[in-house]
Amino acid sequence: MAKAKAKAKYTRILLKISGESFKGNQDYGINTEAVYYMASQIKNICSMGVQVGVVVGGGNIWRGTEAALEGMDRATADYAGMLATVINSLALQDSLERHHGIDTRTQTAINIQQVAEPYIRRRATRHLDKKRVVIFAAGTGNPYMTTDTAAALRALEMEAEVLLMAKHKADGIYASDPNVHSNAKKFDFITYRDVIDKRLEAMDTTAISLCMENNVPIIVFNLFIENNIERIIHGERLGTLIAEEQNI
Repeated sequence: MAKAKAKAKYTRILLKISGESFKGNQDYGINTEAVYYMASQIKNICSMGVQVGVVVGGGNIWRGTEAALEGMDRATADYAGMLATVINSLALQDSLERHHGIDTRTQTAINIQQVAEPYIRRRATRHLDKKRVVIFAAGTGNPYMTTDTAAALRALEMEAEVLLMAKHKADGIYASDPNVHSNAKKFDFITYRDVIDKRLEAMDTTAISLCMENNVPIIVFNLFIENNIERIIHGERLGTLIAEEQNI
């Protein structure tokens, strides 16, 4: 008898992909192999019946905070960063549709109607109900707000059951930088409050606070270990869980 497939623990998720993930092993820009791989991992969980929303970063192309430190107006620099996320979103959408056959919509928090839909919450949830992947670009549409905050906000608006923070070269949250300290402690579980109090660089404090106030669990994991995201969807404990309590 064929072995039955494990049931998915989550039915709707919000996946945050860092801009660094798009550059693969390059110094900057978009690596098509990395994008193809990420799209394949998304396809795998779509085939399990999971509804997937995605927020992408733009750090592989532009970092507003760094440009501001070099003298650029911060709001202008952040708007440029929003455009970088749109470029990444279109690259991911193209790979999902052309190479993997996944119906996808990109919605932007700033108006660029020639290339993507404007963000409308009810339209986005309708796309998810129809099993389309929805990519949320341009952050929140506001300067001074990170794409981590956008991910937390969209997770709440889409009523996602979990926020998955996909990393490129990190498999969770550590007490100190594991690239510097070989014996750095990795947290399998940590509370929202401890992440804030310990000033751990897991994600933006505003994003953590939003999830804490609304009890949305966060899982930080390495997307570039094949099938990691599928294992999480099946309920396996990987990476670091950020939540109010461990048993969720």
